Amino acid sequence: MKLITRQADLESAIEALSSAEFITIDTEFMRESTFWPQLCLIQMAAPDGPEVLVDPIGGELDLKPFFGLMANEKVLKVFHAARQDIEIIHHLGGLIPSPVFDTQIAAMVCGFGDSVSYDQLVSRTTGGQIDKTSRFTDWARRPLSEQQLEYALADVTHLIGVYEYLRNQLERENRTHWMAEELGTLTAISTYDQPPEEAWKRLKLRLKKPQELAIVREVAAWREREARARDVPRSRVIKDDAIFEIGQQQPKTTEALGRLRTTPRGWERSQAGQDIVAAVNAALAIPKDEMPRFARPTATPEGAGAAVELMKVLLRIIAEQHSVAPKVLASSDDIEKIAVDGADAQVPALEGWRREVFGDRALDLIQGRIGIKFEKKKIRLFDI
Repeated sequence: MKLITRQADLESAIEALSSAEFITIDTEFMRESTFWPQLCLIQMAAPDGPEVLVDPIGGELDLKPFFGLMANEKVLKVFHAARQDIEIIHHLGGLIPSPVFDTQIAAMVCGFGDSVSYDQLVSRTTGGQIDKTSRFTDWARRPLSEQQLEYALADVTHLIGVYEYLRNQLERENRTHWMAEELGTLTAISTYDQPPEEAWKRLKLRLKKPQELAIVREVAAWREREARARDVPRSRVIKDDAIFEIGQQQPKTTEALGRLRTTPRGWERSQAGQDIVAAVNAALAIPKDEMPRFARPTATPEGAGAAVELMKVLLRIIAEQHSVAPKVLASSDDIEKIAVDGADAQVPALEGWRREVFGDRALDLIQGRIGIKFEKKKIRLFDI
């Protein structure tokens, strides 16, 4: 088994793959010591061949032909759990692959559960078996062994049968349009181009005051820009706990920053220390009415709690009836908002195919048009 390291071989392989109706694709990467994932291997396969392994770090390849294939609207790109693969392609190639199909999403739509693993999905759809012995390979190290290359290639060769099985089931059950809606978020530019100013929302916040939140927002944005520019993990720049302490203690000078417990000794004399103090003072200068705030939870109407519990039972019933993962139909947040706001709730569960399958039945339940009963050892719905 040979890795492609020569430009002519890459161009030849891409030309052959470009004539396929669909290709399967996977990437291997490392990101333990970097902000951006380091692309280490590209695997691709087509139903009638070829099967391709591309080495983006072992030679001097220009990946422009590969990115051209990713943008080729005539070739469907099939991934499993595509988000990180698409993140890499978007970062390096400046594009979102199109069109795409994600077998992880399709598996949920087809009733394989909320979090079926890839090897389980392969086994249940094609009967194939995945050899897991090379799962924890350091993909940046060269040379890669024959066993490691076989493991990497198997991911995309098995994926051909998985895709064909799920595609046929989606068509048979008339759920292809369900997938189209699900793939919208996966392929949206906003999924991968999140501004640094939004970075604070990923933190598990323990602070509540507007001034504290404003400081956390500014410092987290500085860390995000710094980590991207230096291509290091966020924690290498500054840890979450330090951001929280800075938000709480609000150091306005480098001397005050140096007295904090969570910042490294002497850090206040660095450029980073000066940048953080500047971020703190910039946050404190924001007008109070423009500072971030947590929305106050609205009072839950009487009976809404019971309605939530009933709708959870309803969700399970409908998910089993349609052989679909419950979280594809509705989230906990969807259910709580429907319980409070009814038909006025602005949630995905009351839009598109989700409304047809679950949302309208949820409204029927809270408006007293249907009920739930236990009959013959099964939970059933009945009209009122």
